[in-house]
Amino acid sequence: MVTKNPIRVTVALDDSTSQLFDKLRKEAGISGSELARRALRFYHENKDLLKDKNKRFDLYMDMLSGGEHAILDIDHLVLLLDLIDSSPKEEKFWRECKVVAKAHAEQLSSKVHTPEELLERLAACNFFRLIKDSEKKFTLVLSSDAARKFVKRLVEDFLDSMGFDAEVKEHLAKLTVKIT
Repeated sequence: MVTKNPIRVTVALDDSTSQLFDKLRKEAGISGSELARRALRFYHENKDLLKDKNKRFDLYMDMLSGGEHAILDIDHLVLLLDLIDSSPKEEKFWRECKVVAKAHAEQLSSKVHTPEELLERLAACNFFRLIKDSEKKFTLVLSSDAARKFVKRLVEDFLDSMGFDAEVKEHLAKLTVKIT
C-alpha cells in the first residue's frame, strides 16, 4: 500500500462556527483534521436526508426534537388500539382525541397550510403511506387493519380542526381522502 501525503485544505470559519468546531473537537477528543474528515463522511452518508425533496427528515426533526412525540412500534400501537376498542372508556378516548386534534391544529397553524401538508405530517408518523392521486384526492395505505378506525378519526379530526373540508372513506386496507 502506497502512503500519500495528506492533502491540505484551508477553510475560513466565522467566529461562531470556529467556536462550534473547537467545542466539538474537544468533546470528541480528536484533532481538527479528524473532525473535518468525520464531518465530511457523515455529510456524504446522510446528504440525501437533507435534500428538499425529503421532507420526512425535516418532519422527524421537528416532531422529535421538541420531545412531544415518541417513536412507538406498530405492534404496540395495535395492542393499545385493541385495548381501547374493548375498554368501557372507549367513547371518552375518542372525545379526548378530538380535543388533542384541536390543540395540535392550533400548534401547527404556522407550519401546516394545506391538507396535503397535514397528511404528509401524519404519514411521517407511519400510521399510513400517503399516495397523492390528484390535487384534491389522496390514498392512505394503512400500516395495519387495526389502525383503520384510529387513523380515520385522527385524519377527520385534524382536517376539521384546521378548517379543511374533506370526505374520508374506508376501504379494505386503505382510506381515501377527498378535499371538498
